[in-house]
Amino acid sequence: MPEVGAVCVLSPLMRVRQAGGGNVGVDSSLPCVSSSHSSETRWLVCFSNFTRQGEPDSHRCDTREQLLQKGCAADDIMDPRSIAETQQDQKGGQKQLSPQKVTVYLRPAGPALQHRPVKGSPGGAEGWRVGPAGGPGFAPPSPARPSAHHLSTDHLLCARPHPGAGTRAICTDTGTGQAAAFNVNFQRAEGYPIDLYYLVDRSNPMLNDLFHVKKLGGNLVQALKGITESGHIGLGSLINTHPEKMQDPCPDQEKACQPPLAFRHVVKLTDSNQFQTEVGKQLISGHRDAPRDGLHALMQVAACPEEIGWRNVTRLLVFATDNGLPFAGSGKLGTILTLNDSRCHLENTTYKRSNEFDHPSVRQLAHKLAENHIQLIFAATERMVKTYEKLTEIIPKSEVGKLSDDSSNVVQLIKAAYEKLSSRVFLEHGTLPDTLRVTYDSFCSNGVSNVNQPRGDCDNVRISDRITFQVKVTATECVQAQSFVIRALGFSDTVTVQVLPQCECQCRDMSRDRSLCRDKGFVECGICRCDAGYIGKNCECQTQGRSSQELEGSCRKDSNSLVCSGLGDCVCGQCICHKSDVPNKEIFGQFCECDNVNCERYDGQVCGGEKRGTCNCGKCQCKEGFEGSACQCPRSTDGCLDQRGIECSGRGQCHCNVCECDGGYQPPLCQDCPGCPTSCVRYISCAKCLKFKKGPYEKTCPEECESLRLLQEAPPMNGPCKERDSEGCWMNYTLRQRDGWDSYDIYVKDTRECVEGPNIAAIVGGTVGGVVLIVILLLCICTPRTHQSNMREDRFQEGESQVPVGQRQPPFQEHHHDSREP
Repeated sequence: MPEVGAVCVLSPLMRVRQAGGGNVGVDSSLPCVSSSHSSETRWLVCFSNFTRQGEPDSHRCDTREQLLQKGCAADDIMDPRSIAETQQDQKGGQKQLSPQKVTVYLRPAGPALQHRPVKGSPGGAEGWRVGPAGGPGFAPPSPARPSAHHLSTDHLLCARPHPGAGTRAICTDTGTGQAAAFNVNFQRAEGYPIDLYYLVDRSNPMLNDLFHVKKLGGNLVQALKGITESGHIGLGSLINTHPEKMQDPCPDQEKACQPPLAFRHVVKLTDSNQFQTEVGKQLISGHRDAPRDGLHALMQVAACPEEIGWRNVTRLLVFATDNGLPFAGSGKLGTILTLNDSRCHLENTTYKRSNEFDHPSVRQLAHKLAENHIQLIFAATERMVKTYEKLTEIIPKSEVGKLSDDSSNVVQLIKAAYEKLSSRVFLEHGTLPDTLRVTYDSFCSNGVSNVNQPRGDCDNVRISDRITFQVKVTATECVQAQSFVIRALGFSDTVTVQVLPQCECQCRDMSRDRSLCRDKGFVECGICRCDAGYIGKNCECQTQGRSSQELEGSCRKDSNSLVCSGLGDCVCGQCICHKSDVPNKEIFGQFCECDNVNCERYDGQVCGGEKRGTCNCGKCQCKEGFEGSACQCPRSTDGCLDQRGIECSGRGQCHCNVCECDGGYQPPLCQDCPGCPTSCVRYISCAKCLKFKKGPYEKTCPEECESLRLLQEAPPMNGPCKERDSEGCWMNYTLRQRDGWDSYDIYVKDTRECVEGPNIAAIVGGTVGGVVLIVILLLCICTPRTHQSNMREDRFQEGESQVPVGQRQPPFQEHHHDSREP
């Protein structure tokens, strides 16, 4: 199956490198873009087959100057940009919004790749055509921008490359489409025609208002003439229906009044004479029903443009009332279940179907007003002003004015509201599919600017002020040809935008010379289109029955990796690595997984610079005299040698000419730590066994104390140790550190300082003697006292025995004493 490489490039995102000498290159892993508005830095694409072996197809993307220098013909350079063309309406008439027509040619964010047969290909060849996704409804190439260098797309393949091909796809999904930008200008015209429709609630409380409408009808016309020479006025009235009051709408008044109707279109938009005549014929109607039919009336005025007589000019709808508005759904309370259909239902200028349809919602009304470019002015009495101010937050291009008690300020209210509405300009569009995105940059006459907003917005626009909106249209994917309308709310002028997608690469068949493709294909759009069974940049690879998956698998490091690591082309199952645009960068390896720049850096240079080492597939290979992960260390141990030439005193390792010491030792040469615990206590048992052949190590002294060497003379300049052994004797010895871990020379004095112990026998004898003496003294004191007590007891017993038994006082009775006087 023949395959070709894609060169149609639609990406607006790219990293740009400025090399020496002013040359601008493109990262080989990125597609071509056209994102800059500057012609010097805008990226273009060339359809000439000038790339060499190892060069990615992204070399076809560069500035015009660089492409010409590389050998691309001027006619083969395509500018893949989204563009817009404007067209003024040739019809006459005063226009506030321009231009009237715009055609945009959109490059989508990512072309939809669809596998489909290509007509005219040899042997029924198939490829990946860039275009709208879909089945049989595949759209033909859309019209391209008229240009002297427009290229045919009849047989174009913007193809995803075959895994064994020598080219790689750069026609990729880039996430963000290129915007087509154009300006829309608005100039507020002086004396622009106005249609003013006056809708009045003709209930009894509004009697004064109707009186003033009749009286000031001419004044309204004159007020309009002060703004425009072409002003029309119309009149409508509403009163709420109540079947019980239809026969006698005003039982308590002598003046005649007409039956209540939901809405009556009284005077079609016309000039002042007819308006004044029709207003004079109007009567008052009874005000009977608590709910109001104002929403029904407003909807009919907005939905019946032909009946009302709206012209294609500025449209104002004034609603004068002292009542509130009902809410959608309230009709269900009266068993009216049919939703309002937002359509015109006037019958002989009268709306009689309020009992058939529920009230429209405020949002329904707002949509209908915007659809017909009508600006709404509420003229409400003081008690209802706040209610209608809330409605203006929902209904765009609407204002509310306070109507005086006698309604005498209607003209002034309308003029003030009109000026306020006209001084603010909103620019917006209708509903669009999700694939199209439209944003607005507003550049207002008062110096205020807002960018990337969902609609344009400028305030304080005065007459003759000219403001500019920049409209940007972006396609997120390839879309069908379509159009939408941009309008200034409240104004009849519109801009029609036609969208034509540019989903096809614009190129032409460059050559049918098969020699460029080794007689196994022909050049189309700058790339070889190979015959069946051949693939490759120049059709140099014969598949020999191998599947695409087999060829592709040979170019992957594992099942989860990219083909050739994304840095090369898979040609006949082997990776051909790209040549990098980065100076001195080389890509290599079986799967193009290696390069000579992605290694650790030292002093801001890869592997410390060319003098220290080189980068090889992520690891530094250091030159003679250097070492370390980034070749940051001189290969020398001079800074690690002690006075005896021992490296780190045998108690550490030398890295980067600095000692890394073992635990318990400190740099620079791994000596004992002054602040660490002394070694004296650790070696007292060794000192005793080495010198006196005694102690815990008496039988295992050579094994336990092999790191110590006994000296016969005390070493100089060493601190003494004095520790008490297990026998209580003080031992005096000296330790001197030797090279190596935990190695010492030890000198032990010949004698121990043993203190004689106490005379245990004397201590025990003295203690026993003292105890005996104390016992004897206690006996000597206690014996006489006991003897005297016993003597007194004997004499008492003897006296008791001499008294007769009957005369003895019972021991439990008390003695009674006679206290009587003789």
